Amino acid sequence: MFGFGNEYEGLAFWLPLVWAGLLALAVAMYVVIDGFDLGVGILFTAARPGNWRDRMMLSVAPIWDGNETWLVLGGGGLFAVFSVAYAILLPALYLPIILMLIALIFRGVAFEFRFKAERSQVVWDNAFHYGSLIATFAQGMVLGAFVQGFQTQGREFAGGTFDWLTPFSIMTGIGLVCGYGLLGATWCVMKTSGELEIWSRIKAKQFLIGTVVSMAIVSAWVPFLGLHIQWRWFSWPNLLFVAPVPLLTAFVCWRIWKAIEDGREVAPFLLSIALFLLGFLGLAISLFPYIVPPKLTIWQAANATSALQFALVGYAVVMPLTLAYTAYAYWVFRGKIEENPNAASYH
Repeated sequence: MFGFGNEYEGLAFWLPLVWAGLLALAVAMYVVIDGFDLGVGILFTAARPGNWRDRMMLSVAPIWDGNETWLVLGGGGLFAVFSVAYAILLPALYLPIILMLIALIFRGVAFEFRFKAERSQVVWDNAFHYGSLIATFAQGMVLGAFVQGFQTQGREFAGGTFDWLTPFSIMTGIGLVCGYGLLGATWCVMKTSGELEIWSRIKAKQFLIGTVVSMAIVSAWVPFLGLHIQWRWFSWPNLLFVAPVPLLTAFVCWRIWKAIEDGREVAPFLLSIALFLLGFLGLAISLFPYIVPPKLTIWQAANATSALQFALVGYAVVMPLTLAYTAYAYWVFRGKIEENPNAASYH
């Protein structure tokens, strides 16, 4: 179905495949769980100053830094096991990645300073908002650049400094802002009450519309980027296998809208996560097994088998611990934020 050969056997075949799955899990976890707290930041300055913003920030304050652990796992894992891909992707994406990291630093500082500040609180409100917005947009442009592929010569990046900046990557940046906004709004529906919850429902509908429109534009655009993507989606019998993905996506979008309308509190957030996972599945269908589209597969980019085995031992310890810690943190801080919280409760 995907058009790659069977020349690899044994560990040389299965280990890169296992590692691709582990890194995909790390990236998916980051996008979903850091996505909603970036989404809260995107919504932040549109919310009523004071109590509303305090409650929004308190809803993510105990967990935001743990969420970003998955970004470290994904990036570190890429370096450890697909170092050729790392050496190509980083030079190609230096500017948007640096922009993302600077923005994440500003929003991280805002968490610590905002509750202590008085006269300068508006500065940290804006740092939290714009840090979240810029980091999200930069991630979206990285995604767009990845999908459209990279110019390589041998095992080196051979493109230009601004190859990542295209109309398509700008569109994916806008789409990710809408998607994270949807996650953030549905998170606030789940975690807050009263007028803030009602306002969050309105914002969730707006961002859902933006997300659907963006996904439709990107989905219509992607098959014409090359990389045999059009063949994967529209040839027979591939069409028979991939058709459920857009159908399920449309169904989930309708269910999100219905859950918001029906006053459900948890379902809109969980369904928004399902929407992101379906988008992730669509990306995998379009690009697998390429880790540096359009030429370098996971097997071509993989380090030596012994290196993959050695790194897998560490990952086999770290990833379950991270999953357990993440689950425990969300369990401890479950439930809604009270309507008149003590700002000092952040610490």
